[in-house]
Amino acid sequence: MAIRTEPFVINVGPQHPSTHGVFRMRVTLDGEVIVDMEPVLGYLHRGIEKLAEGRTYTQNIPFTDRLDYLASMTNNLAYAMAVEKLAGIAVPERAEYLRVIMSELQRIASHLVGVGSFLNDCGAFMTPFLYMFREREKILDLFEMVCGQRLTYNYIRIGGVSYDIPEEFLPALDKFVREMPGFIDEYDQLLAENEILLARAKGVGILPKELAINTSASGPVLRASGVKWDIRKADPYSVYDRFEFDIPTGSTGDCYDRYRLRIQEMRQSVRIIKQAAEQLPQGEVLTRVPLRLRPPAGEAYGHIEGPKGELGFYLVSDNSVTPYRFHVRAPTLINLTALRDMMIGWKVADAVIIFGSIDICLGEVDR
Repeated sequence: MAIRTEPFVINVGPQHPSTHGVFRMRVTLDGEVIVDMEPVLGYLHRGIEKLAEGRTYTQNIPFTDRLDYLASMTNNLAYAMAVEKLAGIAVPERAEYLRVIMSELQRIASHLVGVGSFLNDCGAFMTPFLYMFREREKILDLFEMVCGQRLTYNYIRIGGVSYDIPEEFLPALDKFVREMPGFIDEYDQLLAENEILLARAKGVGILPKELAINTSASGPVLRASGVKWDIRKADPYSVYDRFEFDIPTGSTGDCYDRYRLRIQEMRQSVRIIKQAAEQLPQGEVLTRVPLRLRPPAGEAYGHIEGPKGELGFYLVSDNSVTPYRFHVRAPTLINLTALRDMMIGWKVADAVIIFGSIDICLGEVDR
């Protein structure tokens, strides 16, 4: 005999610890089954895009740190590239190599948080999370060597980087590169065939390839659905075309594939860092530009393959010291577009896992 139930609406978040910040899901349920979901954004009220139109191009660099504050280095890079394109500024070769090293270290650090928090959402309370934070601390130590900061770095500047690396940096980096593959193996031994993780993530929250493309998903969310698209290969920037690395992809596009893809990408980042450190040339690290830079009137779009996907900055100049228009193509915001389709038909207990598999940072979602 069928039991008749009435749909009802509940709020998941923004206070829920697994909503990863101030994010709210307005979920319509039939029993425990999700029949509809509306993502509700905008609790931070920071308005960075508008604020940036009242600051000079150099003053805006710290704003980029606060977008995805778990990937501040790559935020700095995408913005600096957009300004350099707008103003026709060349970057010294040594600075380009340092940018790649810092970006790939940042990718690993971001994935460690993304995977660790996802596993926490799955019910693996704290153990994998702390294992991964152990290695993230080593990356933050390296960042602290070069710029004195551990979260918001303001290191990559228009025209290069703020400082050259200290003499103790390369030996510490070499030690990290040698040790990190063994730690990734440790994660695999702990998690890859874990029966609870397989039961909770395998086949859950599938994002089909066509839907991933149509919703403009990017980064691990797109590649886990089987789309081999990475801006480092598709539209090479900086000196990425000088390194050998692979683009991992998934086959199903489920939560498990998204987790596995980030693990595989960390291995590729280690490969890139090793090559960049071996090829690192001597020379200057910064092209001097005026603090009150006045790019010629025009527009430019600079984009990179950030840890969470395509991060782009669209700038319009009217030949003044501040951008006429400043817009961010934030990967987390775009990747959330498919969240409703990924959740419908699953249970409330699956909602947090599907959401966690996207790996969001609310700093770049809020408008």
